[in-house]
Amino acid sequence: RQLDVKNAFLHGDLHEEVYMAQHPGFLSVDHPPHYVCKLQKSLYGLKQAPRAWNEKFTSFLPGLGFQSSLVDPSLFVQHSEHGIVVLLLYVDDIIITGSSSSAISTVILALTQQFDMKDLGQLSYFLGLQVQYQSDGLFVSQSKYIKDLLAKVDMQNAKACATPCLPSHRLLKEDGQPYHSPDQYRSVVGALQYLTFTRPDIAFAVNQCCQFMHHPMDSHVVAVKRILRYLSGTMDYGIHFQSGTLSLQAYSDADWAGDPNDRRSTSGYIVYLGTSPISWA
Repeated sequence: RQLDVKNAFLHGDLHEEVYMAQHPGFLSVDHPPHYVCKLQKSLYGLKQAPRAWNEKFTSFLPGLGFQSSLVDPSLFVQHSEHGIVVLLLYVDDIIITGSSSSAISTVILALTQQFDMKDLGQLSYFLGLQVQYQSDGLFVSQSKYIKDLLAKVDMQNAKACATPCLPSHRLLKEDGQPYHSPDQYRSVVGALQYLTFTRPDIAFAVNQCCQFMHHPMDSHVVAVKRILRYLSGTMDYGIHFQSGTLSLQAYSDADWAGDPNDRRSTSGYIVYLGTSPISWA
């Protein structure tokens, strides 16, 4: 289930004294214009607002029996006689799942009574991730995100290629001429980094391009375009999560001094829970 908090930052409580100038058009008739307003609650635009909202929400959850994860501070877990409920918070977007639909409904009811919330129903789209429900599990992809990225760089009609990078090819630090728009390079490569959440197949190629953010060359841009061409032909790829054994399996590999620029080694790993990949780099 997915929830959205309405006007999240307005729920926060201020612990400091904060004053605001009277807003043009809303000047007090009882006070001169140089008078200021003392804020009683958090307000959009305040530097304290995100922290105040997060503190308000996370301090409410322990009363429902939730405990914060030691690994991820935005992840909360509730254990009860009805089962387990897991809550993930990202600013004002919330995902809730669990082993009992009644326990989930109870948590949602308690949250809506405390905060002004909108129940968006079954999770389908979250931070660029698309979730499809299949008979044997969940399929998570970022096809819309890829379409938007290709349109942004005007490569929506680019010819697809079979691999994200050439086999055994490593990028060189000084290869060709400096790229005329390093800001654009950083923007596109940063967007590709976000894609590795559901696309382990491009992780190595993107990592190579990330090493030249400070001073990209034309050859590095060619490598980025190859990744984009590969994505245009594999837009519907993603990760299939399905139920199975709760056994952990990890695979790793590394080369030896394989980087031609600094002779450092490159390592990689992927971890499976049953048949589902849960972590990779």
